[in-house]
Amino acid sequence: MAVNTRFATGVHALLLLAAEPDVLQTSEDVAQELNTNPVVVRRVFLQLQEAGLVKSTKGPSGGTRLARSPKEITLADAWRALDGGDVFHTSQTSKNSSPLAQALKSAQKALEKELAQTTLNQLAKKNAKKEKQDRH
Repeated sequence: MAVNTRFATGVHALLLLAAEPDVLQTSEDVAQELNTNPVVVRRVFLQLQEAGLVKSTKGPSGGTRLARSPKEITLADAWRALDGGDVFHTSQTSKNSSPLAQALKSAQKALEKELAQTTLNQLAKKNAKKEKQDRH
């Protein structure tokens, strides 16, 4: 089964945009930083734009930047924009009231709660602090 990396790619892209909020970032520049294909970044940016998290400008001097302050964007916002589905898959034959289904539903609610408590700004600060420590 393939791992979906859209959420991680999206959060990393948002962090790059948050690092330079007044600069339009191209999908090529972000893709190079993330070591991925620009098409992947464009698809992620499109989903983030549809969710109102980024603004994109087309053309030779175009690019993408955050639509809101990093203090206002939570990881839950990114999750809903990029994935938003069930974290765990249960078979069609299992009922919603089964013990497994209830446990998985509870785990998903805990994940969503945790994501809602973390802003892009908080994550960017932690990331900058770690990078500073790694340099020393």
